[in-house]
Amino acid sequence: MRQGVRLALDWGDARIGVAACDRDGVLAYPLDTVPAGADELAELIAIVAEHEPIEVFIGFPRSLSGGEGPAAAKARERALRLAEAIHTPVRLIDERLTTVTASQRLSEAGKRTKKQREIIDAAAAVAILEHALAYEHSRGVPPGELVSREPRPSQ
Repeated sequence: MRQGVRLALDWGDARIGVAACDRDGVLAYPLDTVPAGADELAELIAIVAEHEPIEVFIGFPRSLSGGEGPAAAKARERALRLAEAIHTPVRLIDERLTTVTASQRLSEAGKRTKKQREIIDAAAAVAILEHALAYEHSRGVPPGELVSREPRPSQ
């Protein structure tokens, strides 16, 4: 297991949940919720600069059958924008059912559905990060799909 802090983002249309983990990749915890909109990229860049992660995971919403629809295309574009703005690897992580898992955990912890809206995105980011860490712990390789821009042809 590589040493270093990692961040995970659950990038929604209204809010972006942010989670982090300790240097040993053992404990994932909610960090923040960033409002989606015009300033989202600047706020995420600041969070990355503050925490200096070895990589950033972004939840990738595949369909239950594993395919990619419009939401996946939007997530891929957002990941690419972030990857171009920071000097930290960005990876897409399958996020199927992470919001459902987060909601169940919050309910079990006694959070009413109305209160969950305020923290569900950060909790979903925790679930994404836990999934990524478990993958690396079990397989010894970085999880997910590395995001990069296609090389441009020579002029």
